[in-house]
Amino acid sequence: MSDMPSRRANLLSAELYKLFGPDGCAGIRHVDLDTQVSPEDCDSGMIVLWRGGLPVGHLLRGSDGECRTMPITAAAGPTLTPPVLPSASVVICTRDRPKELRRCLSSLPQQSVPPAEIIVVDNASTGSETREVALAAGAIYVREDRPGLDIARNRGAHRASAEIVAYTDDDVLLHPQWLEQLITAFDRPSTGAVTGLVLPAELATEAQRYFETFWSFGQGYRPQLFRAADFASSRHEVFPAWKIGAGASMAFRRDVFDRAGLFDERLDVGQAGCSGDSEYWYRLLANGYDCRYQPTSVAFHFHRRTMEGLAKQIYFYMRGHSAALLVQHERTGVKANLKQAFKWKPLWYLGRVRRRLLGCRSAEDRFIWHEIAGYASGILFYLRTKRV
Repeated sequence: MSDMPSRRANLLSAELYKLFGPDGCAGIRHVDLDTQVSPEDCDSGMIVLWRGGLPVGHLLRGSDGECRTMPITAAAGPTLTPPVLPSASVVICTRDRPKELRRCLSSLPQQSVPPAEIIVVDNASTGSETREVALAAGAIYVREDRPGLDIARNRGAHRASAEIVAYTDDDVLLHPQWLEQLITAFDRPSTGAVTGLVLPAELATEAQRYFETFWSFGQGYRPQLFRAADFASSRHEVFPAWKIGAGASMAFRRDVFDRAGLFDERLDVGQAGCSGDSEYWYRLLANGYDCRYQPTSVAFHFHRRTMEGLAKQIYFYMRGHSAALLVQHERTGVKANLKQAFKWKPLWYLGRVRRRLLGCRSAEDRFIWHEIAGYASGILFYLRTKRV
């Protein structure tokens, strides 16, 4: 047993090398605490800390120069694998990004538990390269000509045949235990959805560092259970479903789509702009399902590399967020969503603008006008778009 730490370190290095190649993760250093001492300060980018082959914390030098520490947690013990794992379909929705799709697909053959099927939903790509990449990887190719990420997700759900339907994005690389850790978290019938930890794949540009500093997908390194009972007892306030995880790494029981319906096709990329995932988690909670955040399931996301791309992304994030608040009210009748959309969120923005005009500028407010414009646009989008 004396060589166990070195074997773990070698395993971590080998896994990351397979994923990222010889160039590694630009701007990110991965440190194995089984063999190395935890750094006392940030590098110029990000340090991800691992123990026992699992991520347990990080240090981040933010785009504002401050060092942020995500508290180091004890490594989670081995997930108890049930005698028979449920089968899982993996759905990847993509549009005109064949290079990113090829990279994402390359991480699936390395999974410790192979998916029963891989479904690539081509959401109205203009050429044939997406189809060629999908078929070359042995994936099932499905064409969806109506633009919209939630439309594509629904097409994938219809095509999937396994007990669990797992979703990821084309701009993601998947840790070898990503799928196994997702599906083993469905350890009780009440669990309708599971999400995983999404770490940055690189922090090579100012835009990527800014996103990870203020808009990170990561929700920490401790497992969390979001109970339907807690949702039911807090209907007087907006339940923060966006804290459950990220759409780049999520999975559902196949039968929840029969009870709670499919993704709302007015939301997310190609339509309102975002929040199709969080609205669906919100709806599952309202329908009596629990949701789990399982940080031992790790995916690595390639953030937008340019400030122009990031500004557009933030605009559509807030556009989708405001539209989702109104969709949540429409579907569940929880009036707190209306108060959040038309009162509390506008007052929050008013306070930020007032502080800015008084000279109290913050790095977090760099895209505040994009946020406000997107938020207002989302409300108008909802009012102009009929529910299907």
